[in-house]
Amino acid sequence: MNAEEIKALDERYVAHTYGRTPIVLERGEGVYVYDLDGNKYLDFVSGIAVNALGHADPDVARAIADQAGRLVHVSNLYYTVPQAQLAKMLIEASFADKVYFSNSGTESVEAAIKFSRKRARTTHGPHKVEFITFTGAFHGRTMGSLALTPRDHYQDPFRPLMPGVKLATYNDLASAEALMDEKTCACIVEPLQGEGGVHPADPEFLVGLRKLCDARDVLLIFDEVQCGLGRTGTLWAHEPYGVTPDLMTLAKPLGGGLPIGATLMTQAVADTIQPGDHAGTFAANPVVCSAAQVVFSKISRPEFLEHVRWAGTYLGESLGELQQKHESIVQVRGRGLIWGLETTMDVAPLVDAGHQHGLLTLKAGNQVLRLVPPLTVQKEHLDEAVAILDEAFAHV
Repeated sequence: MNAEEIKALDERYVAHTYGRTPIVLERGEGVYVYDLDGNKYLDFVSGIAVNALGHADPDVARAIADQAGRLVHVSNLYYTVPQAQLAKMLIEASFADKVYFSNSGTESVEAAIKFSRKRARTTHGPHKVEFITFTGAFHGRTMGSLALTPRDHYQDPFRPLMPGVKLATYNDLASAEALMDEKTCACIVEPLQGEGGVHPADPEFLVGLRKLCDARDVLLIFDEVQCGLGRTGTLWAHEPYGVTPDLMTLAKPLGGGLPIGATLMTQAVADTIQPGDHAGTFAANPVVCSAAQVVFSKISRPEFLEHVRWAGTYLGESLGELQQKHESIVQVRGRGLIWGLETTMDVAPLVDAGHQHGLLTLKAGNQVLRLVPPLTVQKEHLDEAVAILDEAFAHV
């Protein structure tokens, strides 16, 4: 079938919860993807920060095929080798003592919501149920996580939402302190906001938030679904701040393109969770966990993270030079290999112009162009991307 026939099928049979780019992608290799018409695109979307190792990584593909030939699914009624091995890898490389597996980022946040409330109820009683979230946050689209995502155009069609959520200002510690009281069970924050416009947390903000939560016996949740697992140049985005959370949510890159979420937690949280408190039929699927072991072992290598930091510095400097050439670029923000270009315009035409020149990018709000390439990207790919962006800005 050709591209137009595929798009017609999609139009006829798929519920349109996405506004699709008019490109039918067929295959990928490394940092490039190819459409049905044979066009080649430099992929600086990476499946929305998922394909950290690029496309068609042979080790990930081999792990998937090998495990699929042995055991695909049995549910969590039984122990499986890949789940236990992946759990060990995550815990030994993090602050956490236990991990709960799910199927997506929003599911990992839902688990954090439930575990936070269970811990608060167990230790303080039924009154301590409220959450603090922050302006610009994105934590998911299911009903609990949606309540923590303060965007009217996402929330309004689905009200009433989960009650008990208060909104503080990102990077404003005083605003969080003013809202925190005896009913607050947890505070959730992204060390670097992705969907909200690529905004890094100020060091004093995260450090102060940790101290504030400790003083009030409030759990601190770090949402690293997009910014974690090497994306910022360290394994965990919170590492440079010198603070750790009580719970952390992960997803996007972990499964190498297959669906997986993870909610990491301290023993103090895990001690309040009992069998039956939460579940997932497909969670920790053996095939996905086998792929995730390969992904995690590669990303967590010091030399791999050193490359991400180098590439991020180089890209940031190149984007700074691009800003000097185009007055429409107001600010360049980011760390590692997640960058946002804030502009004076709606960036949708920039995204479209990039497509015409063979570059895939995406928005982070109407006026921020977001770049999240595979973490394996090399200098020549960064140069190619910046050159295309230069043309796109000049054209728009």
